[in-house]
Amino acid sequence: MKKAMTGAAMVVQALKDQGVEVVFGYPGGAVLPIYDEIFQQNEIRHVLVRHEQAAVHAAEGYARSTGKVGVCLVTSGPGATNAVTGLTDALMDSIPIVVLTGQVPTFAIGTDAFQEADTVGITRPCTKHNWLVKDTDELSATLHQAFHVALSGRPGPVLVDIPKDVQFADGKYTPKQKVNTSHYQPRQNGDPDTIADLAEAMARAERPVFYTGGGVINSGPRASALLRELAELTGFPVTSTLMGLGAYPASGKQWLGMLGMHGLYEANLAMHGCDLMINIGARFDDRITGRIQSFSPNSVKAHIDIDPSSINKVVRVDMPIIGDVTHVLEQLIAVWKDRGLKPNHEGLAKWWKKIDEWRKVDCLKFDQKGSVIKPQYALKRLEELTKGHDRYITTEVGQHQMWAAQYLNFEDPNRWMTSGGLGTMGYGFPASVGVQMAHPDALVINVAGEASWLMNMQELGTAMQFRLPVKQFILNNERLGMVRQWQELLHGERYSHSWSESLPDFVKLAEAFGAKGIQCSDPADLDDAIMEMINHDGPVVFDCLVEKHENCFPMIPSGEPHNKMLLGQASTKDAIGKKGAVMV
Repeated sequence: MKKAMTGAAMVVQALKDQGVEVVFGYPGGAVLPIYDEIFQQNEIRHVLVRHEQAAVHAAEGYARSTGKVGVCLVTSGPGATNAVTGLTDALMDSIPIVVLTGQVPTFAIGTDAFQEADTVGITRPCTKHNWLVKDTDELSATLHQAFHVALSGRPGPVLVDIPKDVQFADGKYTPKQKVNTSHYQPRQNGDPDTIADLAEAMARAERPVFYTGGGVINSGPRASALLRELAELTGFPVTSTLMGLGAYPASGKQWLGMLGMHGLYEANLAMHGCDLMINIGARFDDRITGRIQSFSPNSVKAHIDIDPSSINKVVRVDMPIIGDVTHVLEQLIAVWKDRGLKPNHEGLAKWWKKIDEWRKVDCLKFDQKGSVIKPQYALKRLEELTKGHDRYITTEVGQHQMWAAQYLNFEDPNRWMTSGGLGTMGYGFPASVGVQMAHPDALVINVAGEASWLMNMQELGTAMQFRLPVKQFILNNERLGMVRQWQELLHGERYSHSWSESLPDFVKLAEAFGAKGIQCSDPADLDDAIMEMINHDGPVVFDCLVEKHENCFPMIPSGEPHNKMLLGQASTKDAIGKKGAVMV
């Protein structure tokens, strides 16, 4: 029998039924009934952020580090519009979150009432699905549907807009188990014939490569385990997008590193020269492919993805397989074993010999000399001093993000949280708050640039209020680093507004919030300063003053193929001077 309760009470009860432990939010008039219900219970913890964008990013960090659905609660009008950037970020990176927004009463919708916005209309393009609930009797079922849609198939953000009168009114609560979700059941298993064709192609291939993405991680921990098993069975090299780091261990002997615009030389050339490309849970993003016409021109391409719209969207493939990564990998491994298939050992041996030659280029080498800290050195030391910890890394967006992906190593999935598709400056700090809430005893570090970090610096208040010992590791070059790099390479060294003017004293800023501030400018002091950051039991802002004009390499120039990479400043000058791009 359905139980009668207010709409606000239904929201809290639905969250409990869905196993929600933490909600990130910011109150306002249109959600006060829900906040009143939150006040009267102790099962769900509410984290008060300082900006609604931060609420969504924190929910993303929570979701990405746990595999659960992240939840945030904001008010109508500006509260909802402030959440749009986070929703778009989650949509691009396939992160399961449920955003609950307040709305003006149903009778006032369309009257330009105070703090009214067409939330459903505004967020339709940046959510997987959204709902405006006008009947309290439908509220609980809609909320349960929202969680199902967020987590099923290709994960993503959903939004439920709840008018204030619906929150006050009484209605009948529908339990989770009574809600029909059969209308949205994405395909799990791949086509058996295509999977069999792929297995046979793998046995014949002379230059194969596994190209893995965030879909492996989103599919759950079993998918990463199966990827490792398949790599071991075949001996094939493995590379990954920015979003897929950790699905295959960085210490694995078959690991080529990250590919793409700032990927490793050996990974990009393997992608360019392979004869069989097996895309597992990636979407052929432009930062991966470079010039489409020249992308891996001589390979047979297979694509495993749960989202049918991703297949043949950017790159035409020969073997499309629609299904969940976990299920498809189970099927593929079963076919491989059942048919007694073996890799082409002779061809594979030659392939690995070529890859080892590319590895000798050592594309990440740098020279730390003098009294100024190189950003690469700062991250190498951070990696060395933290790799034994229960560690989670978030990042802001820019050069520091790419250096973090290059120099920090990840052995497991769900340990690396970054804004890949949207490239959202201001993502990392609130995401680190969400990760720390999910893993209170872990070491959570946000690798940041000073410009990105300032975009959501107000979350120091959240970190202090909830005693979250998040570490903000700022590579401070007093520049909008990636913007400045592109201006140097592509815009005649005209540095239009890419200097960070009037920067705060980050140590004093941290202390103003009650946190600890550390500044380091000497390479000789760096290890001790990092250890001081690690050992402090509260929030830390680490201001690491680094070389101001360091560029991030390797780099595939915009519009170029994988085999035309810039490996350093000298090669950059050659390319710009029209002497031919480097390293074929």
